[in-house]
Amino acid sequence: MNKNAIKKFATEARLELISRVSQRALKYGISDKEVGNPNDDSVGGHLLSSTEKKQRAALIAQIKEKGYEQVMEEVAYTWFNRFSALRFMEVNGYLPSHVRVFTDEENNFKPQIISEAIHLELDGLDMEKIYAYKEANDNDELYKYLLITQCNALNSVLPGMFQKIADYTELLFPDNLLREGSVAQQMIELIPEDDWKDAVQIIGWLYQYYNSEKKDDVFAALKKNVKITKENIPAATQLFTPDWIVRYMVENSLGRLWLEGHPDVKEQLLPTEEEQSAYVAGNRDPEDTKWHYYLEEAEQEPEVQAQLAEIRKEYAALTPDQLKVIDPCSGSGHILAYMFDVLMKIYESYGYTTREAVASIVENNLYGLDIDDRAAQLAYFAVMMKARQYDRRFFSRGIQPHVYAIAESNHVDSFALEYFCNGDAKLKKAMDTIISELHDAKEYGSILTVTPQDWSALYDRFAEITEDINMSRETALIELLPLVQVAEALVQKYDAVVTNPPYMGASGMGAKLSDYVKKNYPDSKSDLFAVFIEKCGQMAKRNGYQSMITQHQWMFLAGYEKLRRQLNIRQTITLAHLGIGTFEELNSKVVQSVAFVFRNAVANGYIGSYNRLFEKQGLQEDNEEKVKWLITGKHLFNMKQTFFAQIDGCPIAYWASSNVIENFRNKRVRDIADARQGLITGDNDTYMRFWYEVSIDNISFTTSRCTETENSDIRWYPYAKGGGFRRWYGFNEYVVDWKNNGEALKNFKDKNGKLRSRPQNIDTYFRTGLTWSALTTYKLSLRDMENSIYGGGGAAMFVPDDLKLYLLGFMNSCVAQFYLNLVNPTINFLINDILSLPVIVEHKEDIEVIVRSNLSISKDDYDSFEISHDFAISPLANFANQAGNKVYLKECYKQWSRTCDERILAIRRNEEEMNKLFIDSYLLGDDINPELEDKEIVLHRTTMKTEIIDFISYAVGCMFGRYSLDVDGLVYAGGEWDNSKYSTFAADKDNIIPISDDEYFEDDIVGRFVKFVEVVYGKDTLDENLKFIADALGGKGQPKDVIRNYFLKDFYSDHCKIYQKRPIYWLFDSGKKNGFKALIYMHRYQPDTIARIRTDYVHEQQARYRTAIADLETRIANASTGERVKLNKQLKTLNDQATEIHEYEEKIHHLADQMISIDLDDGVKVNYAKFQDVLAKIK
Repeated sequence: MNKNAIKKFATEARLELISRVSQRALKYGISDKEVGNPNDDSVGGHLLSSTEKKQRAALIAQIKEKGYEQVMEEVAYTWFNRFSALRFMEVNGYLPSHVRVFTDEENNFKPQIISEAIHLELDGLDMEKIYAYKEANDNDELYKYLLITQCNALNSVLPGMFQKIADYTELLFPDNLLREGSVAQQMIELIPEDDWKDAVQIIGWLYQYYNSEKKDDVFAALKKNVKITKENIPAATQLFTPDWIVRYMVENSLGRLWLEGHPDVKEQLLPTEEEQSAYVAGNRDPEDTKWHYYLEEAEQEPEVQAQLAEIRKEYAALTPDQLKVIDPCSGSGHILAYMFDVLMKIYESYGYTTREAVASIVENNLYGLDIDDRAAQLAYFAVMMKARQYDRRFFSRGIQPHVYAIAESNHVDSFALEYFCNGDAKLKKAMDTIISELHDAKEYGSILTVTPQDWSALYDRFAEITEDINMSRETALIELLPLVQVAEALVQKYDAVVTNPPYMGASGMGAKLSDYVKKNYPDSKSDLFAVFIEKCGQMAKRNGYQSMITQHQWMFLAGYEKLRRQLNIRQTITLAHLGIGTFEELNSKVVQSVAFVFRNAVANGYIGSYNRLFEKQGLQEDNEEKVKWLITGKHLFNMKQTFFAQIDGCPIAYWASSNVIENFRNKRVRDIADARQGLITGDNDTYMRFWYEVSIDNISFTTSRCTETENSDIRWYPYAKGGGFRRWYGFNEYVVDWKNNGEALKNFKDKNGKLRSRPQNIDTYFRTGLTWSALTTYKLSLRDMENSIYGGGGAAMFVPDDLKLYLLGFMNSCVAQFYLNLVNPTINFLINDILSLPVIVEHKEDIEVIVRSNLSISKDDYDSFEISHDFAISPLANFANQAGNKVYLKECYKQWSRTCDERILAIRRNEEEMNKLFIDSYLLGDDINPELEDKEIVLHRTTMKTEIIDFISYAVGCMFGRYSLDVDGLVYAGGEWDNSKYSTFAADKDNIIPISDDEYFEDDIVGRFVKFVEVVYGKDTLDENLKFIADALGGKGQPKDVIRNYFLKDFYSDHCKIYQKRPIYWLFDSGKKNGFKALIYMHRYQPDTIARIRTDYVHEQQARYRTAIADLETRIANASTGERVKLNKQLKTLNDQATEIHEYEEKIHHLADQMISIDLDDGVKVNYAKFQDVLAKIK
């Protein structure tokens, strides 16, 4: 199936149809600006017929109720569904007329219905109109008339899909369907005819892709805190379920129920070993209907076997016609269609004829509900087409399925209600209850709780009025009957409930839905899928089955603990932990799924089967691999459900061994440590900076308690707010405004006086502890924390001094990660989960030695780079100091590389030894591998280019005086300037270093850099060292040219990366022609800096361009033809640069006159913006 073609058609068709129906609405004086008067007799000179006037009035009423955009969307969608249904039926020969609607017999876009029009036999066809259109040669109007008539004719057999088109959808029928590029033509030409053979797949993918752009819009709005309305719930939550998962769910619920009561038919319904092996190998016969995804349950203990024997007696007493199954979130009907297939096999095994089976399935067994009218139409259509597939005369039997759209009672006609109840108090009470309970039903969908009624009495009354002639009869049947049908479907119990529910977090819910969920489903309120887990359990009969696919958070997160404990009482027959990538269309590395089958029976020691369909957490497997692993049981775990309750939070940690569970009897982290959440600023842009943005004199790195900040002039303090994955030490990059004990943050309120910040657990600020990133895409990693506030994305743990090193080692061990994966295998490391980990204190001294070593290695590594405030000197320059007189940069690089490699080997050795010690203490030798993955070691790995880029950055820092060859560490970042600290290599005098394509200035950056290399490594090796630098940078030409090209093109983007888009060196840049470039150091900026750039550099450069241009023009006049070409090219470059710098001079002149000041406390973002017209863009 060509999904790309289907997606292209569906997304483009939606936009085209919305446009077309909107144009039709405009023809009748209706637009997004005005809807007009419903009583108008004419519009734009067009006299309305009585039918048009009625339809227009109905359209206006709908727009007033739902809004213009929503109604246009619904009408476009309705026609899309009808066109798709007609196309499917014509391809498969299901149209009663046997005349194609869109193509001829060769599948060309030449509708057979037009050529056969005068021979057609359709109910309601007016041959006089046919001849009139033919005579006028008006094929467009003829085609429109024929399509509408065909739809109306199909109403008698498919009323759920083809409602009578006498309403406003006819008024808005899209024009010009026969034109080149129309929706009809695209449907034929983009989607291969063979793709229309499978109703479930083609309808399902069309439904998903049609909604995809709307879904994107809804989620974009959600990011702006626009809640998901009831109209948008379908688009936001629709997700087509992969076929193999549908089969797994249905076969192991409905199929299992039948086989356990009728084991004698197993050979008939299940594949042989040979057939299963062939299936796994990919040799699949399209005609094969065996249940390949049925999994035998785990072997049970005798007491449980006795309980199951009693349950199976109940199953054995069932006959096929007694089974009731439902998909309460049916979408486009994929699950319903496969339940139909499984029911057919059940009926056949019981001896029914095909015709009898089909009729009984539709009448007795199958139920479907959906919140979306159009989805319910598709599900209804899928069931009807499945019935037609099995019984070619099914359409003539007058049987309709129990597939309904959730109906609202908001606008019930009081006269119709009074007529229906006919003075019967019991009927009135029943209808009043249903109407009350289904008010705003589309806000809630199938999670509604409905009161049981005397359904027979209600249906008897509907049967009674069917032939009545009362004027309220039709209204009663149209408005009241759907309410009763939906209410009954919601209230009755089912043998199997199978669904893929909507996924919607509590934050996305509208107010009504949110309140309803909190009130009625407090144990599962965090997400709509969890609410449906609870609701579907209520819909299942005692000993009935519930099978679903959902996100996997409910298995582990603390917010679902009550739900887990509720579910743990029931039997988990089989669970397939799918991991990421199950829904390929999501393209998500975060969304993880699980499919499962519960039996609504007390667990009592039941052993469930759990299939893990991925090798490691977060590792995506191909769906075909998942199928193989599921069927073969590659990672199959059999676990007694009572084990889960022995773990804090009752996580569904199905892979845990008995030793793993036993260790939870020991102390927990909470018994020896405390963990807290810290400061949340509420506005990081205002209250947080990278430490290197502000003046170093305005930061304290040594504060040990909050009281020290009171009445202090210091504004900024270290802020541990998380980061990526790094163990032991690091991510000390942020500072936070905590002047005078957080006075500003403690009083940071919104306009209503509500505190926006959250300065919590203040008594723990600046204490020595451990910190970690609460959210990461990899493993847990704890780091040492001293003299720091913490919060934001980072939490902190406080441990007695004698256990701090030990606990830091444990938390960074594979054992802690293993246990964390048990209690919460997500990317969110919550405090309660970490505190719940079991702690066994053994091998304490050995582990402390290892941890001290790791801390030292990690700190040395982190402090080797400018991002650390403890950075001392470039490693390549440091090795030069140790090498003697004749120093080769290449050798320094080799020594630095060896140092980095040795650190990596040492920390790997240390951590793996530490892991072994913990594994030994916890007796987990069979469960855990002590070896590290390469990506667990995040220490620096050298490359020539990276080291040279860092060396150049350090050199520029020395040029500006940020660093010095005479003093280790940060020398100047605000405060008092001390010129005596720069004797070996002088800092730039005016804080302006030009970058030119030639050495125009005395302080040209390339000249300064060459001098720096000479000073550091010596004059004797200068040429070799410059060549090494040029080779590392890459590029062609002489070393100085390569270096110059790097400064012109790449230095600034590298600088922005190193300093995380908060550059401390600012590039004044005239543009792409390199007319003028110069760097300044923001911490040395003065109000007259721009004026000096203009007068001392820009004007100088302009003068040089004028001289150079004049010289070139003279040379060109006297040059040979061949040389003139080359010189003209140079002249063009100079002219372009001269023009660019002239325009730049005007911009910089304007700023220079303003003598703008900056405040380093404002940070880079605010200060940079003041000069954005003359500075390079930060990338």
